[in-house]
Amino acid sequence: MSSAPAAQDTPVLQAEWPLAVSVTLGSAVRAKGIGQELRARLPVLARLGLKAEAGRLVLSLAQSEEKLFEAASAIVERNLVQMAVLPVLPREVEDILAIAPRERLKWTKDGRLQSAGTRTVKLRGRAKAVTFHVFDPRFIEDVLDRDMPALWREEDKETASQNRKRAAGKAALKRKAGQVPTEAASEPLRPDQPAEARPRLKGWDAFSDDGLLR
Repeated sequence: MSSAPAAQDTPVLQAEWPLAVSVTLGSAVRAKGIGQELRARLPVLARLGLKAEAGRLVLSLAQSEEKLFEAASAIVERNLVQMAVLPVLPREVEDILAIAPRERLKWTKDGRLQSAGTRTVKLRGRAKAVTFHVFDPRFIEDVLDRDMPALWREEDKETASQNRKRAAGKAALKRKAGQVPTEAASEPLRPDQPAEARPRLKGWDAFSDDGLLR
């Protein structure tokens, strides 16, 4: 932490802490989330003074709030070390891995994107609480380092191609099954054609003997 009064025309106390890439995983969204998490742990009067900026956290309070400033600074320093293991939220995962929400949902459902559990929160403006999966930061870091989303996209393309071929094959078999020709369908009957020369259907004689044609 570095701490120093700001310029004379802005009489505030200010402290800042670097946010390592190992903590933010290179995501501005996660940096903002870490700032919000730390802000929630500060005294109410100090919360608005903490902001997440490019690669750092900055705490700014009026000089008249020196005791509050010292207390808030101590809380940030004490809790900052825990941020490296803070679960990664869905929006953070999407930003870190550069994936779409539908990809996150699909890969979480089929187990490729391993969930570290769920969290339930009540959002402003919503009557019901929302439950969502969270992820281990070290797992997400490994997925990022190995560029697994690119591999998973290729797997999904191959699976989709196989499914299309399978569906096309089933459709072809269904069409073929519905087009079974009869023996008499190969040559139309002519009125002048002798009876003995006309094609006979299987079972015709038995059908005639029963008298059903009279």
